[in-house]
Amino acid sequence: MGTEIKLKGDKVIEQIPSIKDKALRINLNENIYGTFAEIGAGQETVRHFFRSGGSSGTIAKAMSAYDKDFSDAVYGVESDGRYVTENRLKKMLTFEGELIEERLSREKHPNKLFFSYANTVATIDFAKQFKGHGWVGIRYQIEPDEAYNEIILHIRFKETDARLQQETLGILGVNLIYGAFYKYNDPKRLLRYLYDHLDKDQLEIDTINFSGPRFADVDNRLMSLQLVKNGMTDAVMFNPEGKNILPAAILYKKNLLAFRGSFRPVTNVNLDMYEKSLKMFLEENKVEKDNTLVVFEITLSNLRSDGEIDERDFMDRAELLCSLGQTVMISNFQEYYKVVEYFANYTKARMGLAMGVNNLVDIFDEKYYRHLSGGILEAFGKLFYRDMKVFLYPMLGENGEVITSDNLKVHPRMKELYKFFKFNGKVVDIKDYNPDILNVFSREVLKMIGQGKTGWEPMLPSGVAEIIKEHHLFGYHPQKELEQNA
Repeated sequence: MGTEIKLKGDKVIEQIPSIKDKALRINLNENIYGTFAEIGAGQETVRHFFRSGGSSGTIAKAMSAYDKDFSDAVYGVESDGRYVTENRLKKMLTFEGELIEERLSREKHPNKLFFSYANTVATIDFAKQFKGHGWVGIRYQIEPDEAYNEIILHIRFKETDARLQQETLGILGVNLIYGAFYKYNDPKRLLRYLYDHLDKDQLEIDTINFSGPRFADVDNRLMSLQLVKNGMTDAVMFNPEGKNILPAAILYKKNLLAFRGSFRPVTNVNLDMYEKSLKMFLEENKVEKDNTLVVFEITLSNLRSDGEIDERDFMDRAELLCSLGQTVMISNFQEYYKVVEYFANYTKARMGLAMGVNNLVDIFDEKYYRHLSGGILEAFGKLFYRDMKVFLYPMLGENGEVITSDNLKVHPRMKELYKFFKFNGKVVDIKDYNPDILNVFSREVLKMIGQGKTGWEPMLPSGVAEIIKEHHLFGYHPQKELEQNA
């Protein structure tokens, strides 16, 4: 039999193993051995391993504790009474992993690489109103004497048929297990391979966390960024500690005040806008401080440099915002109405957007809404959802005048529409702003930092300049500063 023919000009195409081949490769490895615990959507993942052949050398146990009392007896009772949670998944992974260690002697099996795979999901309901979601994870070893690694992800089903959702979950499970063992050295590629033989319209992955010795150098915030960049989800979030958080969990039933910006870096203007708009938002009817969340949003387009996403720049901004105690969201929403639509999936409480004059003028630009059948009117119907308000921060005009909602200029065709929203209280001015900082712009500060100039420090909130200098953020280098001032 001859060798494969390759013609001049042929491109290299990566060969993606079939789901059966992935399961078979794992089954044929005499050292990989573990348990499958699947709740809520059948035993779809382990089914692939049974069907591919040679599974007796891989599967120690496969179970589904569907009954709540049985499940509680095995894994313990959850304090919140819920079963489709990250905490439940972690308990399943740990319990099954410890059980296999307990029942199989290391002396007898010195080369075994133990793993536990688990999922706890809720598929689409009978009324087809709730499409379903779930937690999926694996806890595993790469060396017999090594501590365990973990990959945990949250998924949202997009299909409208329970059987299809089950099949999708099974394929995802095989991809995860295969990737965990054979792609752990490249987490970004591992992430992409989770969609082997799947489409983005079948499944959304909106949270992922890597941990363990093999992922000691992995920054989960960068992995979250990859989820948005790869189109696996529309938005990801992290808390002030810099940890990935599930958007649905933190946004649920909250009053939301959102700020969109480049925050490159965060300036006194950003802080003043935040403080003053939050004060006004908390004075709104039915807005209680304890049930209010402030979100600093950076769009993917704001992270691109020459068409590519600058990961170092992204980390600089995330680090600064988190150091100020803020919750950060990275999204691929170019238009503001999409942000409001996204929030509306999780809350029916009050919403507010804080922005500068330039941003508001852009909102009234028709070019952003040509793809909508209802054009700008459809977009505004979604943007000013329920009681949503815009808190407008003023800016200095070319002649030094202060521009507010009263004297800003929109396109003549949009003038009456703008007046309608202003008259109805949908656009309100931030009155008690600090007039001394209206001439501070992030882009100017960034330029000064990059050129090694001094004098930018007072333009930033307390402590931010120190963080930039200590961690050499945004291209700061003390040598440049010395040369500039020599």
